[in-house]
Amino acid sequence: MTAAYRVRVALGPEDREACFAVRREVFVVEQGVPQELEYDTYDATAVHVLAVREDGLPLGTGRLLHGADAVGRTGADASVGSLGRLAVSEAARGLGVGAALVRGIEDAAREHGLTAVDLHAQTHALGFYERLGYEAYGPEFPDADMPHRAMRRAL
Repeated sequence: MTAAYRVRVALGPEDREACFAVRREVFVVEQGVPQELEYDTYDATAVHVLAVREDGLPLGTGRLLHGADAVGRTGADASVGSLGRLAVSEAARGLGVGAALVRGIEDAAREHGLTAVDLHAQTHALGFYERLGYEAYGPEFPDADMPHRAMRRAL
């Protein structure tokens, strides 16, 4: 597979469906997250970021919650965004897509005037986020029956 891809903010229903397709593949099919937990009301207002191969194949996605949608996940700090639903298709892993998506989400956060980004990382992914400058805080907690930790990176 070619490693040529680009990361951009998802625009329109076709891009949104591409994001949802990657999330379905990774979270619902691979990880067994119930579909009703994977999709929520925040999808309507979130900034979705999409990694696409040159031929248009979606490789990965993530989303940024900001404003009122994020405060419940960021300690009620409206200047902090919430990165979530980061997913990279199995065929695209190891190409740097995940890191590129995180940076794309951080760029979107800056464009919204945010000063930091929080996320809830599956514990197996802590090292990935630490390499990108995120620091874990607080205790481990379950989300969709998987262990997670909260993490933050100042922008």
